[in-house]
Amino acid sequence: MRFCLTVAFSLIAGATLAQQTADAVQPEGATDGAAAAISERVAAAQAAKDAGQPVTAASYMVAAANPLAVQAGVDVLAEGGTAADALVAVQTVLGLVEPQSSGLGGGAFLVWYDAETETLTTLDGRETAPLAATPRLFQKDDGTTMGFFDAVVGGRSVGTPGTPALLEEVHKRWGTLAWPGLFDAAIDLADGGFEVSPRLAGLVERDAERLSSFELTANYFLPGGKPVTAGDVLVNGPYADTLRAMAVSGADAFYTGQIAQDIAATVQHLSDNPGVLSTLDLAVYQVKERAPVCATYRAHDVCGMGPPSSGALTVGQILGMLDGYDLATLGADNPESWRLIGDASRLAFADRGRYMADSDYVPMPTAGLVDPAYLADRGNALSGDAALADVAPGVPAFDHSMNWADDESIELPSTSHISIVDSFGNVASMTTTIENAFGSRLMVHGFLLNNELTDFSFRTHNDGLPIANALAPGKRPRSSMSPTIVMKDGAPVLAIGSPGGSRIIGYTAKAIIAHLDWGMDVQQAVSLPHAVNRFGTFDVEEGTSAADLAPALEAMGYEVNTRGLNSGLHAIAIGDGLQGGADPRREGIALGD
Repeated sequence: MRFCLTVAFSLIAGATLAQQTADAVQPEGATDGAAAAISERVAAAQAAKDAGQPVTAASYMVAAANPLAVQAGVDVLAEGGTAADALVAVQTVLGLVEPQSSGLGGGAFLVWYDAETETLTTLDGRETAPLAATPRLFQKDDGTTMGFFDAVVGGRSVGTPGTPALLEEVHKRWGTLAWPGLFDAAIDLADGGFEVSPRLAGLVERDAERLSSFELTANYFLPGGKPVTAGDVLVNGPYADTLRAMAVSGADAFYTGQIAQDIAATVQHLSDNPGVLSTLDLAVYQVKERAPVCATYRAHDVCGMGPPSSGALTVGQILGMLDGYDLATLGADNPESWRLIGDASRLAFADRGRYMADSDYVPMPTAGLVDPAYLADRGNALSGDAALADVAPGVPAFDHSMNWADDESIELPSTSHISIVDSFGNVASMTTTIENAFGSRLMVHGFLLNNELTDFSFRTHNDGLPIANALAPGKRPRSSMSPTIVMKDGAPVLAIGSPGGSRIIGYTAKAIIAHLDWGMDVQQAVSLPHAVNRFGTFDVEEGTSAADLAPALEAMGYEVNTRGLNSGLHAIAIGDGLQGGADPRREGIALGD
């Protein structure tokens, strides 16, 4: 390759992440007092999260997965920027300090509320399958499917990234500050170095064998053959150069020219597991505006991203089936509440597996899946007092007679969610990803490339019926990302979302229920222990009160799995001022004016 990544090692004794945030984003000429004020606000936000209390603000706020990214976004809002401007700053910093979860080499979904027009818009920046890809991309010569990580690691799994184009589109529509300046925080951190967080260090250590497969990736994350550790300082000059190019030339700098050529060459020219992504795929990529999908719950409209995301549909289905049950009276500690939530989720996931995919390629009963009458009928199945013995897809209103087989795709968690409210009343809820932790493990120009193609079904048919989420050239793989804006009387009251693979849906639905039914503030709602059921087994969060539900759930007929459930919910409640909550399971904070 034309470049090498520079790694600087130094253990900063006694430095806290809060202090590093102050140092890294301190504007030129800022006084020590101003830096101290920044540090105090970040430290106070972290303390509030640790104490289980929401952060409050008067007019603007950012909630995201790393304090450095949050502070970069808040600085943009403080300059009078919009949530669109702040989104560029937050995402570009996240791509540096949390590279395992999202970045320029991945894709994202955005739900946007425009205060001036009082309308919702959703933008699809999901990756696309290369034009040269075939439906049997993940099948061996004998027709059997590849192992998941055999498919992931290398070029075969890489789809056309959408995040750079989405950031540019968002800024063109709703940004007000100059585009080049929105990259300053990320460029400064990339050039000057950022401190490796405990979470990043732990994930590098666990994935060291796969990360060692490629020279650039290994040089960066495993310098000298050893994983970076918490407190090491990483410098990423190539990433800074990429951002400088985008600051000058926009997303074209990514999708054409040298960067695009090097992405395609990195994917295609591997001796083992090469892919088919080309410069043409990059050049023709487009962000798509799609109609929001909304479902009614407790006199609110819960709105999110439609196909190719299954998020809004499945969250909406869960809530719609529960709308006839009095969860508020049952309460958060009642196993009966979780039986209802768990089986509503199972029913919704059955529909998800049968019907949901990229609606540009397959006919989908989108309206039928969230029709209140259909969901009320499906919800009647929850009226017993034991786990449902059998769960099958329903038959929503359909405008055609095509039959689909159930999907078998795997979706593993490594994603990030950003919620932003600006002083103008605009709201952004964006979930962003490179799919599996560290994506394809391929690094180019300072960023990791995604492995999103493994979100497609590896099989094309099941028992002679086609699978809706089968791979096709140009198609976008189904996703569980669930960026959500909850509306009341036409105005936004909550922005929320989470990482977590297919459990994103359960995490998001649970937090909405906690807020609307159980009266929890946003910090309590995102902190609430998890109990998630997708396919019959109840996953309950170890070391929490959710694990105490296990005996009762087992008595109801469920298999229960007690395990770690590492969500990353970030939420902002909007009313008389703002309240923000950040998931205690990760490193993020909420911060405002």
